[in-house]
Amino acid sequence: MPLKKTIVGFFVATALSGAVLASEPSPVAPEDTPTASMFERYGDSIRSLVDRSLNFLGVPYRFGGTSPITGFDCSGFVGKVFADALGFGMPRTAAEMSQMGEQVKINELKPGDLVFFNTMRRAFSHVGIYLGNYQFVHAPSSGGVVRVEDMRISYWAARYDGARRVLPGAGVRPTQTN
Repeated sequence: MPLKKTIVGFFVATALSGAVLASEPSPVAPEDTPTASMFERYGDSIRSLVDRSLNFLGVPYRFGGTSPITGFDCSGFVGKVFADALGFGMPRTAAEMSQMGEQVKINELKPGDLVFFNTMRRAFSHVGIYLGNYQFVHAPSSGGVVRVEDMRISYWAARYDGARRVLPGAGVRPTQTN
């Protein structure tokens, strides 16, 4: 008999607790909570991208470099920032990156846009990340370090090739993980 009372007691307790739970307001389901709009998510992504790019200030330039430990070249720097901040891969060269996303006029630049320059007597041979107010961050050249510069200074203004806006999911390859 004690086992029978225990089983009956269990079912009574379960029924009562269920009734109590049923009378309490149910938590809001995840689909009922407001989600961030695409614009807000894009804004957060760009903030992350800009923040991540600035974390690499002072890393030395290294031709073919893709690592903050050994150094970056311009496209290696941009690729690392995009992979870390947004989780997707970019092509390896500045020229290939210039084919991504959509073209942007200079007066429509927004933080996170890619800016391109002709620094090696060929179009789109250098890339950086636009920060706003005509400032961009990049890995410049041998002997240099990742730094912020003004696009309006004569050297960069004379070599400006254009800009691209690379939105997540707009023709960008996901980062490969092994």
